[in-house]
Amino acid sequence: MPESSAASSRRRDRIARTPRESSLIGICGGSGSGKTLVASSVQAALGPANVLLMEQDSYYLDLSHLPLSERHKINFDHPSAFDNDLLLSHLGLLLSGQPVRMPEYDYVQHTRSDRVREILPRTVILLDGILVFEDPRLRELMDIRVYVDADTDIRLARRIRRDLSERGRLLESVLDQWETQVRPMHDQFVEPFKRYADIIIPQGGMNTVAVDMLVTKLRSLLPRPA
Repeated sequence: MPESSAASSRRRDRIARTPRESSLIGICGGSGSGKTLVASSVQAALGPANVLLMEQDSYYLDLSHLPLSERHKINFDHPSAFDNDLLLSHLGLLLSGQPVRMPEYDYVQHTRSDRVREILPRTVILLDGILVFEDPRLRELMDIRVYVDADTDIRLARRIRRDLSERGRLLESVLDQWETQVRPMHDQFVEPFKRYADIIIPQGGMNTVAVDMLVTKLRSLLPRPA
């Protein structure tokens, strides 16, 4: 069921009463919808000193205990592929003003790399991911929920370009994954959760008017200069 106005009001009241150093903005949408473009545009407009970008993809489960052949069989578009417990722990620390050591994911080997990145909290934290609305614990932490919408053909084209150029994939593999995992998981775990969004950005990350409106809203969260 969509979130009622009463439930939304209770969420805002709870957030207002909870001591926080930062505001958490969830940016959800299908693969290739333009979530990362929206997030990076917001950061560019407000400045990296004020905005921290986090990607749910950094919190894929560590699969180093599996042979590489078995890792290739994992459905990375299913909620079970993510370590949301670790993500929630890190978000809690950041929202209270503490740094965290964020894992880095190796998309070629399909497991966490040996590297971690120490990140510091910022006034605005943007959490970008296809499934950040699916977990109610993540939704409840968010001050604002943004859904980035885009047509299926556009998302597929972007996915193909990204996986071929950045992740060393073959076209046949990308299309097979789209048909058997990405599209079915989108229909089951991404699109239905659009109803929880406070803001929907149509036409993907290229919608500069909508992005500018989001920037204006988030600028109001920044501390005023003395």
